[in-house]
Amino acid sequence: MLDNLFDANAVAELDRQFADVTRRDAFRIPQHDGADMAYFVGNSLGLQPVRAADTVNEILGKWADLGVDGHFTGETQWLTYHRLVRDGVARLVGAEPSEVVAMNTLTVNLHLLMASFFKPTNERRAILIEKGAFPTDSYVVQSQLEFHGLDPVHDLIEVEPAADGWFSDEVIRNAIADNADRLALVLWPGVQYRSGQVFDLKAIAAWAHEAGAMVGFDCAHSIGNVTMNLHDADADFAVWCHYKYVNSGPGAVAGAFVHSKHGNGSDRPRLAGWWGNRQDTRFKMASHFEPAQGAEAWQLSNPPVLAMAPLRASLELFDSVPADRRYAYARSMTDYLFALVDRHFADTIEAVTPREPERRGCQVSLRIRAGRDKGRELFSFLESRGVLGDWREPDVIRIAPVPLYNTHQDVLRLANTLTEWCNG
Repeated sequence: MLDNLFDANAVAELDRQFADVTRRDAFRIPQHDGADMAYFVGNSLGLQPVRAADTVNEILGKWADLGVDGHFTGETQWLTYHRLVRDGVARLVGAEPSEVVAMNTLTVNLHLLMASFFKPTNERRAILIEKGAFPTDSYVVQSQLEFHGLDPVHDLIEVEPAADGWFSDEVIRNAIADNADRLALVLWPGVQYRSGQVFDLKAIAAWAHEAGAMVGFDCAHSIGNVTMNLHDADADFAVWCHYKYVNSGPGAVAGAFVHSKHGNGSDRPRLAGWWGNRQDTRFKMASHFEPAQGAEAWQLSNPPVLAMAPLRASLELFDSVPADRRYAYARSMTDYLFALVDRHFADTIEAVTPREPERRGCQVSLRIRAGRDKGRELFSFLESRGVLGDWREPDVIRIAPVPLYNTHQDVLRLANTLTEWCNG
């Protein structure tokens, strides 16, 4: 790391070392006072790829020119449009193409897959999640328990983090083992949304399966951010959104994973819909459901093609950069941010994200030592200077330097703004 962390020329040189990674010119950067923002909110809503307008306009043009025939015309026909993004998504999550499908939204997908994988019995009826889970996960598991006539007070197991907000492998493993006789499902995040802690999904899946439980992962903060290998991890299922690190727009179509050991059979119960039927028999309009192979069998309706189009544009950018180089650039920027906090702001700011590279991704969560009110004050000050992170209750500012469009110079701008606030 640099001797002088505020040396603008040296910081620019760091960015030049990753010139093969950045795709900044391929994104539309929000403006502040006539200049680019320092935008660190890719963990909440990624920036718009320039090509997104082209992919959407292509569909609009085909709709205008062909009407219903757009479903069956050309390489981008709407009948199979979801398969245009399948391989790229599979690469991001470490899956076989048949194991993934872009469909619905994250919460809808979680309910659909829990309908298949949460099958409580008198003996096994509990779900295990982390304490302080993202509200989606909390709401879904509570409502699923109640839907099955169970009581979340007794049948929802919430694992407490340590005082630093992190979850050790030992705590997770022991929580699963201690409840092995009654566990039906372990639902865990790939990355904890508030702290940014990355989890070992392969280990968690092994512990869950050893206990006799199914395991699913919420990968909303993982995809496009950290290395993922859902197939090799032996996850039973997983869900995620594409509007964060995968830059597909607000409310973008989400994704789901079903391991091939489940998805290539027809005997698993599911909530079925027309588009999950085999494509070759779908238009015979039969009353009997014949599930497609793989994760596609969990589709309900035809894909929202207009909402899926920006995902194509983003995946093109991901495929243009080797994954190891993306991760190296992200690590360099977060290392730089940690160094700045430690050397220059330690009396004011605490970084609450794990330091070990294998336990973090792009996101660094910061807490102001003076308390929540000062934290909110700093957050507003940063925004007033065109430096945008996001706030998560009760007291965390999340900063996510994303390798496709952020730079070390963005991080330096954040540091200069922090200095201005501290000296004010």
